[in-house]
Amino acid sequence: MEVGKKTLVILAIAVIAGFTVTHPAWAANATAKEEAAVDPALRVLVKKAALDTDSFRDRFDGEVWLADMSRRLEKRVPDAPYRVELLKTVHYEAHRSGLPPELVLAVIDVESNFSQYAISRAGARGLMQVMPFWLNIIGRPGDSLFRMQTNLRLGCTILKYYLDKEKGNLQAALKRYNGTRERAYAMRVDKLLRTRWFRQ
Repeated sequence: MEVGKKTLVILAIAVIAGFTVTHPAWAANATAKEEAAVDPALRVLVKKAALDTDSFRDRFDGEVWLADMSRRLEKRVPDAPYRVELLKTVHYEAHRSGLPPELVLAVIDVESNFSQYAISRAGARGLMQVMPFWLNIIGRPGDSLFRMQTNLRLGCTILKYYLDKEKGNLQAALKRYNGTRERAYAMRVDKLLRTRWFRQ
C-alpha cells in the first residue's frame, strides 16, 4: 500500500474511533467538530460543575474511606502526600457528582494508570483522560487538564451524565465515556471495580 493511502486509512480509522488527529490542521477541525457534537444538556452541566467551588463534604465517612483506599493505592502511588490529596479529591468530586468514588478510581486506573500527566493518542489529558475541547466549552481555555481538581471535576461530571443518560446502565455509560464504544474497556473498568476498588 502506498504511503498516501496508508495515511488516509489511519486517519479514517482515527475519525471513526473518535480520536483527534494529531496533524494541526486536522486536529483543529476535529476539535471544532467534537465541540459542536457535544450534547447541549451535557455542555450546561459541565459549565455549572466548573463553577462549583463547595468545600469537601462528609468528612468522617471520607476519612474512613481514605484510610482503606490509601492502603490499596500505596504501591501504585508511593508519594504519600500526593496519594492522600488525590484520594480526597476523588472522594469529594465523585460524591459531588453523585458517583461512587470507587468507580472513579477504577476509571482512572484504566484511563491513565493514575498518571496525572498522561496524554492519549487522541489528545485526552490527565487522570480521567478528558478531551481539551471541554476547556473551551466551559469558557476556561487557559485552565489545565493536568490540574487534579479540574480533571476530576470534568471527568466525574461527564461520566455521571452518561450514566444518567443510560438509565444506570454502567456498561453503556462507560462505553460512551471512553468514546469508542468498546466492550473491552467497560469490562476492564468493571473487573477493577469488583477486584481492586470494591467498597468494604
